[in-house]
Parts: sequence; C-alpha cells; structure tokens
Amino acid sequence: MQKISLEIISLFFILNAITFNLNAQQQTKTATNIADALKYERTEDSMPGKFPGKVVEVNHSNCTNANKIIYEAAYDMVAKGILSLTGEDNLKDAWLKFVSPKDRIGLKVNPVAGPQLSTSVEVTQAIVKQLEESGIPRSKIIIWDRREEQLFEAGFTHENFPGIKIIGTERPENGSMYDDNGKLHSLKMIDTTWYYWADCEDKYDSATIPYMVNEGKYSYFTKIVTEMVDKIINVPILKNAGPTVTLCLKNLSYGSITNTGRLHKQLWAETCAEVCAFPPLRDKVVLNIVDGIKGCFNGGPGANPQFFCEYKTVLIGTDPVAVDRIGYDIVLRKRISEGVQKEENPRGRIFMELAQNLNLGIADIEKIVWSKIELQ
Repeated sequence: MQKISLEIISLFFILNAITFNLNAQQQTKTATNIADALKYERTEDSMPGKFPGKVVEVNHSNCTNANKIIYEAAYDMVAKGILSLTGEDNLKDAWLKFVSPKDRIGLKVNPVAGPQLSTSVEVTQAIVKQLEESGIPRSKIIIWDRREEQLFEAGFTHENFPGIKIIGTERPENGSMYDDNGKLHSLKMIDTTWYYWADCEDKYDSATIPYMVNEGKYSYFTKIVTEMVDKIINVPILKNAGPTVTLCLKNLSYGSITNTGRLHKQLWAETCAEVCAFPPLRDKVVLNIVDGIKGCFNGGPGANPQFFCEYKTVLIGTDPVAVDRIGYDIVLRKRISEGVQKEENPRGRIFMELAQNLNLGIADIEKIVWSKIELQ
C-alpha cells in the first residue's frame, strides 16, 4: 500500500482549512447525532472541568536556545501554571486535583506536522515527570493520537519515554496496515458502539482508506478514549488553520474519531464542538496544556517553516473553550502584526461559540479569567 507522505497530509489539512472558511457561509445545517450526546448526564469531571473560564498563560523569555526547547524551562512553565490554576502551594497536591494513582491517564498530543511543528517532546516529558512525582506510575500513562507512525516521527518514541505505552488508532502491525485476511489492523482499535454520525460522506481510494479506517456517514470513536483511559490530559500545540486555530477542541475531536476527511470538508466547526460533547471526551478530559513554546501563525496546521515562530508560552486550563479562546487571540495578534490579516474574521470563532452553546466551556472573552505569569 502506498504510504501518504507528510507533505501530502499537510497539504490536505491546509486545503481543507480553506474549504472550512468557504463552507462556514453555508446556511443549511447538516444533520448530526449531537442529540445522542446530550442524553447522557454530566459528571463532576465533565467539561469545562473544575475551573470553568479560567486560563493561565505562562511566558518564559529564555525557554529556547538555538531553536531548541530547554527542558528545565518547560518543566518550570508547566509547574507554575498548574500551581496558579489550582491555587495550591504543593505541586503534587495540584496534580492530584485532576488525577490519582489508580487512573489510567492518556496524554493526547498532536504529532501531525512531524518533529518541526508538533507537541514538543520536552513539554510532554515535563508533564510525565510531574505526574510521576505526584505518585502516578509510568505504567498508568499512555501517549496517544490517531496515527501511530506520526507519533514516532514526531519523537514520541520508547527511547524518549521509557516505560510508557505509545499508541495510535490507525496502526500497522509488522509493517502493514492489513492482516493476512485483508482486514485493517485499525479495525481492532475502534469502538462501533460510540460514534459521531453526520449526514455527509466522502469516498477514498485504497491508499487513503487505511488512514481513515472507514468511509460512509459514521465516525467511530477510538477504543483509546472509550476503553483504555480513565482521564485525558490534552496537549495540543499553538498553531493556526487559516484564520482560526487548531488547539484543544480540534486536537480532541479529530484525533479521537475515524473517517474525518468528510468532516474537514463540510463540518469543520461543528465537529470540533460536537464530538467533544460525547462522554468519552466530555467526561474524561480533565486538563488542557497548550504547548505554545514553538508554533506557527500561518500555513498551519501543516509544517511551513517560513511561518514558524516562538510564542514562548504555555496555556493551562480545565476549560478547553476558554483556553482555545485565549490561544486564538495570541495567534490572531501575531497574524495581524505580520500582515497576514488586517482584522479579525469572526468565522474563526464559530467552533468555540458552538462549544459554548453545548456547555463545554466559555467562549466569551469578557467572562474568562485570564492570568499571566512571566518567567525568565
């Protein structure tokens, strides 16, 4: 089977981000099964979590050196942010507000753009270290995303994370996506009892299907979120997709289900919000830590080096909508300062407003408590 290159994947996302901007003007709403998600009672961990509408921004002027992220600085940024968010004086007490040693914890990273523009190894290592220091065994931690090979390409290897399971929904075995009977190995990783249905579909050729698992009108949730983890810590990277951003909600929604190509093309904003309203995500995501040390302001979410930048920041909160709103403002300011945009395009906030309407968090900037910490 022909392997899809990183460059083609990046182009796919860029083109679909443009398509999203066009389709955002459509007046006819495509039917989905969002009503199914809303039937389930919320829990004490349900989004927006323990600190709705609260976002901590931690900036560090010396967190990079010669384009390399300094691990000690990343550790300090995450630690200071967690302490500020929780109001605790002790780091272990702060972490144990969200997780416990009995929990199976999934770190949802974003490796889509390869080692140049993915969730950094350093920030992820800092999170793992602080979890360990809080009494969480490495055997209880999983690093995951949709495509397993992208995880390894981005540096999420067993050498960098010894003792931690690294797994993707779309995964080969013995170098092949198919078993001896012609079945996709990834079929074993999807939970057909949990799905996002939308009245739109797309066809894929034999080279693309393994990377989407199925076609049709159903997008199935990965067993990683339905069966393998009890709590999820979301660790996206700070980058744009056209005039909007792909942060907390996008990282969770599109990373947790199959058959996403059709959704990129027709329901980008709705998918970001509605998939997160289903219990396997809504009730398990306890913390969002945006890696904004290095990111981009244009050309995203693919890796386009001319638009890379060092934001030198980390955003932390339990409310994914509020965190996305603050991250959106940071990227927007950079786009305007670089001449990419003259002013805000309100369509860039549609997915956050939809998520707010589903009670997943706060999108209204006036209602967000936004605190900043400056380190050096």
